[in-house]
Amino acid sequence: MPRLPPNQRLTTDFPVLHFGKVPEFDSNTWDFQAGGLVENPLRLTYDEFLALEKTVDISDFHCVTGWSRFENKWEGVRFSDLAKRVRPKSNARFATIEADGGYTTSMPLSELMEPDVILAYAFEGKPLAPIHGGPLRLVVPKKYAYKSAKWVRRVVFTEEQELGFWEQRGYSDSADPWKEERYSY
Repeated sequence: MPRLPPNQRLTTDFPVLHFGKVPEFDSNTWDFQAGGLVENPLRLTYDEFLALEKTVDISDFHCVTGWSRFENKWEGVRFSDLAKRVRPKSNARFATIEADGGYTTSMPLSELMEPDVILAYAFEGKPLAPIHGGPLRLVVPKKYAYKSAKWVRRVVFTEEQELGFWEQRGYSDSADPWKEERYSY
């Protein structure tokens, strides 16, 4: 498989694209929650989240607008490690990611459990900048970047897939860059 998906152009910049304004972040009041169809719902402060087992992953990033950036160094918590902590129930097949500003996206657990899917709080060795989704961003390298939600606050494990913010507006729910699944038809 080629490294650069069809009709993408390579950039060394990291363009900033998002809907709405960048939310304020206060490490003293911020929290992360995971719930829904799980045995062990959790709520973590920012410091508690940072204390979870850390992973470093280097992956490529593909924006639906047509640019790709190679070899991005992310640090954070593997989604699969989070799932082990909360123990999804047997009927949980999807997860909805909820972010500040009303943004959501949803994916099958089978895709979220891939080892390169992380909840990132650092980028290129520094805390993740708010314009790039800090303090916490989901990173799903095999999908277009609108699946990599910025400003993540909650993960809800569900039985059915829910349409996220961009998917409700006509974007593809599968979002595979190599198949150019940009829009739903």
